[in-house]
Amino acid sequence: MHTKNDMKIVYLIHSTYNPGGMERVLLNKVTWLVGKMGWEVTVVTTDQHERASFYPFPDGVKMIDLGVNYSEDNGKPFLKKLMGFLKRRRLHKKRMTEVLAQVKPDVVDCFYPGECSFVPGLKDGSKKVMELHQSKLFHHQYNRSGPMGLADKYRAMMDERLVRKFDRFVVLTEEDAKMWGEMPNIRVIPNAANFIAQKYSDCSEKRVIAVGRLDYQKSFDRLVLVWEKVHEKMPDWRLDIFGQGEWKEMLQGMIDERGLQDCMRLNGPTKDIGKEYAESSMLVMSSHYEGFPMVMIEAMACGLPAVCFDFKCGPRDIIQHEENGLVVPDGDIDGLAEAMIRLMKDEKLRERMGENAKRVVETYSEERVMGLWGDLYEEILR
Repeated sequence: MHTKNDMKIVYLIHSTYNPGGMERVLLNKVTWLVGKMGWEVTVVTTDQHERASFYPFPDGVKMIDLGVNYSEDNGKPFLKKLMGFLKRRRLHKKRMTEVLAQVKPDVVDCFYPGECSFVPGLKDGSKKVMELHQSKLFHHQYNRSGPMGLADKYRAMMDERLVRKFDRFVVLTEEDAKMWGEMPNIRVIPNAANFIAQKYSDCSEKRVIAVGRLDYQKSFDRLVLVWEKVHEKMPDWRLDIFGQGEWKEMLQGMIDERGLQDCMRLNGPTKDIGKEYAESSMLVMSSHYEGFPMVMIEAMACGLPAVCFDFKCGPRDIIQHEENGLVVPDGDIDGLAEAMIRLMKDEKLRERMGENAKRVVETYSEERVMGLWGDLYEEILR
């Protein structure tokens, strides 16, 4: 990878105290750029609230919080929230301009949505990159009708205009890139697969794992329905879900109503998810959509076969059906249950798929992925 040794890059993200996929992607990226490339990296947040990062960042990374705190307006009436947003957006732009004038970066890389709407207009001399860690379907995820549906379509249309203003617009899969159509600035760079456990899974434990935020996107409500069917046939297996979110109470209610509380547990986030992967025998994903599922490639790198719905985007890029996992039609509750039961009953099949799953590290190696990022940054600075 040919790069400038004195490169300065600023990453813009809402916060780093959550245990999310974007936060882990950012950590992996800056750790590589600081440790391997010797670049000067600054991470700028808006809503850190003096909290520590969930994943500790390397000492060489400069962390700056602008103290804009958009989240303080959450829960307020619409007009108050709108007025608060406009006021905070002006403060945000002012403080961001001051930071960029001080740091003088070569590249400013922002995570959608955040400050993406005004970043292209900042005249600080840097090149601007936007990363999308969802898919183009993000605004259509709820299939809403009426005024809210129109608002979703409007936001999607505005996004199409916005992304063209950046020097480069990066998506995670070829599937998502095709949805955006012909754009001269679009590039596909997947997330890297890292082996994050002390050992591989041997797929012998009667335990299934699921990881993600407890919300609409991850759709663990569908997984409760699936597990109800699985438990009838395989009562000695258990399912552990790791995550937090606004659906926790609702999901626990569904679990309790079906008498599944002894075999299906909601656990909070953990900093050692690799240990949990190693003590499980398969990963299950029930999402409505993804950008590029970090959970999937990390679990597979630890030797877990993946079983999931055929949601947009990710499974078809990562899973080779019947080789390293099983993919069933999106929303097919019976089909997902049957796929899981099939793997539960056949330990040899689990072991074979688990061995094949480890090879995801070759396809999405950190060296390859970071090479693509280095090439992209160099390309726009020529």
